[in-house]
Amino acid sequence: MKRTPMHLQPQTRRWWREIARTYELESHHVRLLILACEALDRGKQARELLDREGLVVQDRYGQVRAHPAAAIERQAAVTFARLVRELGLDTEGPPETRPPRIGGQHG
Repeated sequence: MKRTPMHLQPQTRRWWREIARTYELESHHVRLLILACEALDRGKQARELLDREGLVVQDRYGQVRAHPAAAIERQAAVTFARLVRELGLDTEGPPETRPPRIGGQHG
């Protein structure tokens, strides 16, 4: 088993170990798993900040704006979902609805 990254939050480290035990990972998969774990932690950090400070903030002109952490949380969720899919950890999910990639081109 690969070495568990210690910079991850405890719950995320447990998930890391579960995945590392369950799947046979090559070095590039390990890096993708680290990125997925970091996205999971980043989303959790953003959620905790939003819970403390609320979904909106006032800018310097007194206008109400979305809290910047809302975008961080959303992007972390998207990143995590994409990496999980890339690693094939979602194989029991719904069938792929997009057409397959052709020649390595991303759409």
